[in-house]
Amino acid sequence: MLRSLWSGASGMIAQQTHLDVVANDLANVNTSGFKKIRADFQDLIYQINREPGGPVEPDSMIPTGIQVGLGTRVVGTTRMFDQGPLQTTGNPTDLAIEGDGFFQVTMSDGTIAYTRDSNWKIDANGQIVSHDGYLLEPAVIVPEGSSQLTVSKTGTISVTPEGETVFEEIGQIELAKFINPAGLRAIGGNLFIESAASGEAIIGNPGDAGYGTVEQNTIEMSNVQVVEEMVEMIVAQRAYEANSKTITTADELLRIANNLRR
Repeated sequence: MLRSLWSGASGMIAQQTHLDVVANDLANVNTSGFKKIRADFQDLIYQINREPGGPVEPDSMIPTGIQVGLGTRVVGTTRMFDQGPLQTTGNPTDLAIEGDGFFQVTMSDGTIAYTRDSNWKIDANGQIVSHDGYLLEPAVIVPEGSSQLTVSKTGTISVTPEGETVFEEIGQIELAKFINPAGLRAIGGNLFIESAASGEAIIGNPGDAGYGTVEQNTIEMSNVQVVEEMVEMIVAQRAYEANSKTITTADELLRIANNLRR
């Protein structure tokens, strides 16, 4: 019965983390480029009361044994990099990636971070920057007085200089991809940095083999499906409730045992 108390407690703790993950997904249902997260579970160590395969007779053995599990835990949170729905905005600096890859930004300390965020801006110096002012990498500067900013599917950035009618190329977007994108470390602000698990960034141009294309006047919405998350919430709630019942039942059995009389 003491085992069931701790197993039930581990289940409640795991389901609380499960609900935390679901709540974060739902909170980011309108976050541009957000990728949903899934909680992964793992059973804990087993108490072996009777070893499976132990000999009984010279020609026979125990077929199953007795193995009592001691609960569960959350072993990881996997980010799902499925394509989010694309929404047309008409804003020329809204750039979405259709397919694989990440935009690169230069952080304040000079390191490179990666994002699927589609909302880009032009600052007072004509530089293309993120919401937080981080420079797009490689840096692109839009000349003053330019008009008709266009970005091709292959990432070529062109403008019409002041007083001219012919487009002039001013930069090239490069995308990064990873052998294991789920291993990227999220740092908030729609940004990721590489880790030992993700491997190093592999740089290429949009439209190259294995890389997505750039869609101008478009943002990539979150890939969170509200209905799926609501189902996950119900599952977490009911699993939490069921685990609490095992604790109260074990407690009731202990109470009965404590009240035994000769």
